[in-house]
Amino acid sequence: MTVTAIADRRPNLPHYEERVDLAAAFRWTARLNMHEAVANHFSLAVDEAGTQFLINPNMMHFSRIRASDLLLIDAEDPTTMERPDAPDPTAWGLHGALHRRVPHARCAMHVHSIHATVLASLADSTLPPIDQNSAMFFERVVIDGGYGGLAFEEEGERCAALFSDPRVKVMVMGNHGVLVIGRTVADTFDRLYYFERACETYIKALWTGKPLRRLSDEVARTVARQIDDYPVSMGGRHLAELKAILDEEGSTFRG
Repeated sequence: MTVTAIADRRPNLPHYEERVDLAAAFRWTARLNMHEAVANHFSLAVDEAGTQFLINPNMMHFSRIRASDLLLIDAEDPTTMERPDAPDPTAWGLHGALHRRVPHARCAMHVHSIHATVLASLADSTLPPIDQNSAMFFERVVIDGGYGGLAFEEEGERCAALFSDPRVKVMVMGNHGVLVIGRTVADTFDRLYYFERACETYIKALWTGKPLRRLSDEVARTVARQIDDYPVSMGGRHLAELKAILDEEGSTFRG
């Protein structure tokens, strides 16, 4: 599709720019091999209350998702799963609960990425501050140790309740995967990216069998605060660069 054709569609496609950001995040997540076949899901609230949100269509591979493919649903609509284009039941269970119960979770990304899932499989799923990337998550992660099966509505409600502390931006879903929340697609994707990187470093450090050089709580707390207060939107620039790369390659994600 040409740039002109895409532009012509914008007035008839609600929340177009938000859709474009979300589609780009799906495409890049697949490129990083952080997806899982046709499972996993991202969502983004688009109204002030946070209950109306965009989410990926059921059983569509992340690498093919376009802006126009995203579903617009309402967490307060009990008939959602009766729609002919209903989302995956676990996407509704998990993301519906989040957008009903956690207003500050404007965007939510759930994956079974390799290294975060390895962390979630350990008896101690704590991510220690052993480098700058892991330190940025200090005191900003909650570990869910109560996995009860697929994230249908009851499981989704239970998970949503674990985000009561507004500092928490990442849930290590024990025996399952990871769930990351944020204000925007850019903010959330950047956090997802760095959490997976931090997990990879930690898991590979464990492979060596040698003692780890753990940062003090004081230093880790300082790093996490500095990242939170960083004067430039690193997430915004990160996503902008990824979209530029996709555009240069002729990707259809904006369609």
